[in-house]
Amino acid sequence: MLSSINHPLLCPSLPKHGYCSSRTRICNIVRKKRARTMAFASNEGNSEVGVQVGEQLYLGLDFGTSGARFALIDRGGTIHAQGKREYPLYKRKETVDWVHSWKQTLFLLLEDIPFHLRQIIASISIDGTSATTMILDSTTGEPLWRPFLYNESCPDALPIVKSIAPENHTVCSGSSTLCKLVSWWNTVDSNKESAALLHQADWLLWLLHGNLGVTDYNNALKVGYDPELDSYPPWLLSQSYSQLLPSVKAPGTPIGVLKEDIRTQYGFAKDCVVCTGTTDSIAAFLAARATKPGKAVTSLGSTLAIKLLSTSRVDDARYGVYSHRLDDKWLVGGASNTGGAVLRQLFTDEQLENLSEQINPMKTSPLDYYPLPTVGERFPMADPKMAPRLHPQPESDVEYLHGILESIARIEAKAYSLLKDLGATQVEEVFTAGGGAKNEKWTKIRERVLGLPVSRAIQTEAAYGAALLALKGAQQCV
Repeated sequence: MLSSINHPLLCPSLPKHGYCSSRTRICNIVRKKRARTMAFASNEGNSEVGVQVGEQLYLGLDFGTSGARFALIDRGGTIHAQGKREYPLYKRKETVDWVHSWKQTLFLLLEDIPFHLRQIIASISIDGTSATTMILDSTTGEPLWRPFLYNESCPDALPIVKSIAPENHTVCSGSSTLCKLVSWWNTVDSNKESAALLHQADWLLWLLHGNLGVTDYNNALKVGYDPELDSYPPWLLSQSYSQLLPSVKAPGTPIGVLKEDIRTQYGFAKDCVVCTGTTDSIAAFLAARATKPGKAVTSLGSTLAIKLLSTSRVDDARYGVYSHRLDDKWLVGGASNTGGAVLRQLFTDEQLENLSEQINPMKTSPLDYYPLPTVGERFPMADPKMAPRLHPQPESDVEYLHGILESIARIEAKAYSLLKDLGATQVEEVFTAGGGAKNEKWTKIRERVLGLPVSRAIQTEAAYGAALLALKGAQQCV
């Protein structure tokens, strides 16, 4: 991943936005100040945390569904500090004020970073939840509407979006960013001339660099951006609301230096660069360091999410499959509703641990389930009416859990098989993230069912992946 920092595909669209010259200006500022900053930092007693004299660090922040984390790494990927915060739940008219909550959490995390390490942070990047959408005043950056959350659906806009987008396009989902934009556009009567669209990560980064209207091509995918052409498609640009769309750059691209007031308040270096971010799921994939085609990451959290590094792009809304661009490759995958949420409906954590120990993972379970927490499936088949199938239930809880774990593994295998059938690179090795990665018996079951090597990813936190993007951005200014 990091070896392809200077790949030509990273910057083909930048001249259209006048950005290459801007990046040169940013990097020149950094070069002029770097020697002075590093000399200053070397006298701050960094040896106590293992930082070498003259070394720089790179900050990644992850804003997930329930809380936020930070990771601070060096050039070699070693973590020097990390932390997390739950979102404070501010209320406004009986609803959660997410804007206030996210902003407060961002600055709390900056305060949590050891002061003597802040002074040698060279760059910052942030990931956020995919399709979490904000409509802002393009002059002030103030929200014009409450945020549309990642899982929020706007079915009122779906027929309109389907009428303009290509068949089976990624935006043809009620929860897509484009559906949220169209829903807002058709609902609000106020003046829209000064409105601008940003994603959660974009807005948080704007708080740090102050240049409104910039996103990355991972976050922009679900608003209709074409990462292969590296531009918004004509069918989208012809719409009246296209004026709200932000300029798009590669993840990990320097945008500007940290705002002076923030730098002064928190003690960051004058040349600290803020870089474009990505989505939380992409950042988690980056953290796993799966850098070769055929490598994949299965996230076993509340749901089962799959991402496979492929040389070919695959998009098919019929099966809930879409591709993110990753430098000169593609990250193909989807998310099933099966996963840990089902297990927690049926077993406590203690039961899961004790029962799993009694399972023989080399024995095939005869039970055939389709474990879902509620009605509806997204991938590897998109069926909103699919009902959970968790019967018959044997008398033995060990056999029951074995059957459920193996059934989820079969869904995972079907998902990877589908990606191959649709044209993606064949999976060769699977890294596991999420809570399910800790279950060794489940890992062995999955290895048997998949017929592939399966191992736990060394790094699984999205904040670590965001820190790798920050490192990538800093290397463009070397």
